[in-house]
Amino acid sequence: MSDYDVIIIGAGAAGLMCAIEAGKRGRRVWLIDHARKIAEKIRISGGGRCNFTNIHTSPANFLSQNKHFCKSALSRYKPADFIAMVERHGIKWHEKTLGQLFCDDSSQQIIDMLLHECAHANVTLDMETEVQNIAALSNGKGYRLETTHGVRECESVVIATGGLSIPKIGATRFGFDVARQFGLNVLDTRAALVPLTFQNALLERCKEMTGLSVDANVTAPCGKSFAEGLLFTHRGLSGPSILQISSYWEEGQELAVDLARGVDVFAALKEHKETQPKQEIQNALSDILPKRLAQAICEEMDIKGRIAELPDKKITELAARVNEWRMKPSGTEGYRTAEVTLGGVDTNELSSQTMESKKQAGLFFIGEVVDVTGHLGGFNFQWAWASGHAAGQTV
Repeated sequence: MSDYDVIIIGAGAAGLMCAIEAGKRGRRVWLIDHARKIAEKIRISGGGRCNFTNIHTSPANFLSQNKHFCKSALSRYKPADFIAMVERHGIKWHEKTLGQLFCDDSSQQIIDMLLHECAHANVTLDMETEVQNIAALSNGKGYRLETTHGVRECESVVIATGGLSIPKIGATRFGFDVARQFGLNVLDTRAALVPLTFQNALLERCKEMTGLSVDANVTAPCGKSFAEGLLFTHRGLSGPSILQISSYWEEGQELAVDLARGVDVFAALKEHKETQPKQEIQNALSDILPKRLAQAICEEMDIKGRIAELPDKKITELAARVNEWRMKPSGTEGYRTAEVTLGGVDTNELSSQTMESKKQAGLFFIGEVVDVTGHLGGFNFQWAWASGHAAGQTV
């Protein structure tokens, strides 16, 4: 039987950060994970270069039933704090777009940095360690864990096991099950930052456009909009704008898409009509959209011939199809390809200062397992760092 001050379950971004902060305070920390490889989500992120934070991070970049919950942790550990650690370790980085920061070389550098910090803080790390049972001690001052590495007791337990996204790298319901075991409310979960899928004719049209991308503006019924790239796939739609809006879209809802962001298509086609009246309509539209897409839309609407021969009513209809395309996805690709999980441990159950359960002393929840979900672009990592730091200062 070995005793620790803190046992952290889940050696991903949040768990590693929490372990570092607790260890630096002189706490005896055991960091464990059931997976064979550490921090796989960090490794695969950002195309292997890890979009480790976003310099524009603010509470507005997060979804939660309590929009104020994330403010405390985010205000006490900011992107600049993580950047300082990155630079201290000599890791070169760059800003891509919209404040997104990436390693110049490899995401492995971030993992190595965090492991170095853990070692320096005397954190004990064990992978391939499964937790079979967690129980509060009878005196109410700690926990007893049965694991595949033996039985351990500790003062505090931190759940940093993430959500359900990308099960192939080890995602499970463990964190939600522990929350329920100790009487905490867990909000319904669903895949977020995920491609959208279609059926029937719309799916066939997407398949025809596979690989084609446009700069689009996508709007959900709630009024939230994202203006970024849109990509047609053999299953439906993807790309940054679609991944972003997926967090706000609910099944059965219709989305509004402007396929030519920043272009008044009616005005542009009217100008073509006056200056190039003999031009075929699909060629005129090809000056605004990729040729394949322009042709497909004209065929779908049965609009053809020279632009001079088209009445303004037809041009208006065509322009609306481009600037205000209304479509209803049939679903999403699910947790298999989702970057994050929406929902999770109810924030009303936790202290926003420390991430500790309000009803179960010494039990903490951090990172993706909590009902705080960031936008695409480094925000979810910043939440992992910030929530891990908040718990690490207390456990």
